[in-house]
Amino acid sequence: MTDFRQQALDYHAKPRPGKISVELSKPAETIKDLSLAYSPGVAEPVREIAANPEEAYKYTAKGNLVAVITNGTAILGLGNLGPLASKPVMEGKALLFKRFADLDAIDIEVKHRTTEEFINTVSSIADTFGGINLEDIKAPECFEIEQALIERCSVPVFHDDQHGTAIVTAAAMLNALEVQGKAISDVIIVCMGAGAAAVACMELLIQVGAQRERIYMLDRKGVIHTRREDLAEHKKLFANNTDRRTLEDALSCADVFVGVSGPDVLPPEALKLMNPNPVVFACSNPDPEIKPELALAARKDIIMATGRSDYPNQVNNVLCFPFIFRGALDVRATEINNEMKVAAVHAIRELAKETVPESVLTASGVGHLSFGKDYIIPKPMDPRLLQRVARAVAVAAVESGAAQVELPEHYML
Repeated sequence: MTDFRQQALDYHAKPRPGKISVELSKPAETIKDLSLAYSPGVAEPVREIAANPEEAYKYTAKGNLVAVITNGTAILGLGNLGPLASKPVMEGKALLFKRFADLDAIDIEVKHRTTEEFINTVSSIADTFGGINLEDIKAPECFEIEQALIERCSVPVFHDDQHGTAIVTAAAMLNALEVQGKAISDVIIVCMGAGAAAVACMELLIQVGAQRERIYMLDRKGVIHTRREDLAEHKKLFANNTDRRTLEDALSCADVFVGVSGPDVLPPEALKLMNPNPVVFACSNPDPEIKPELALAARKDIIMATGRSDYPNQVNNVLCFPFIFRGALDVRATEINNEMKVAAVHAIRELAKETVPESVLTASGVGHLSFGKDYIIPKPMDPRLLQRVARAVAVAAVESGAAQVELPEHYML
């Protein structure tokens, strides 16, 4: 662990601090180049954009530029460490945007005193970008922030901790239930955690067929039920009329466990309370709610997923957020709506059923992968994700009225 810590620090520090840089996309070698790039040539696109703001997409990098914005109040599994401490994570998101979807991304860390200040700051700079990725903002403020920015901004705003997590979870869940021979409309789901990711995951599962009354959500005080008087608005959406109070109560006869909470909160013996052929997603990072080896020792009939790359079935946001923004920006979408999210879910889940390319097997360090218990979702390095997910999102944007331009030709092939 000490070696890995030093490797991580060296990776970020050497040979040049940080993970991103700016590169030029136009020549700047001669006096003529500089006269076109800046004064006096730059005046011409300025006039065009002043006359028609849409021309910014033609003459600037706006259409391929994403802002990765945070206040550092919920950094990975580390909590509220402030905006500056979140910068390595935001640079990491920018790296992933570029690596997987060739999108340019700039990280922005915002200091503020009130939620309204944060909203005002982001909305004031939004037109600079083609899209805004909100990141590592704690609940319940994140709900208010995202909704306000969606209303105020003319470019798509997407809180990845909520919706990216939900999309990948839903895709993997539908496939896991298919393997286990269960319909999502029939299963009982236990959700450990009641923050932004948990709420978004459950809402999207409902969008793809889960029944709200069959979902039991738990926070630190136990099952969220209708007789509790301490519930925030986002928790009231999942207040169940039930006498169940503990995790063990909830797991009795449950089919699915989804963990977006913390490490080691699911005892192995509790798995034995679940129905035959259960599905367990223990997605707390870096340490899951239950270690896969413990879960598999307790139940041989289980399908297990985590957020980690060193176990099968990694539920990882990188499977969707770069490609969702790619598709959204390619049709100049004004939002990332439910239709676009559901389209991403189905594009991701269907890809897992296809033959896996040799390059993916090599990158994953395995000799074989096929749809089943240990392969319910594509690997992040699968190059087909870009075209499949981005196209599905772009098509859904056009069909739902969120797009401002027609589908690009390369999506029509």
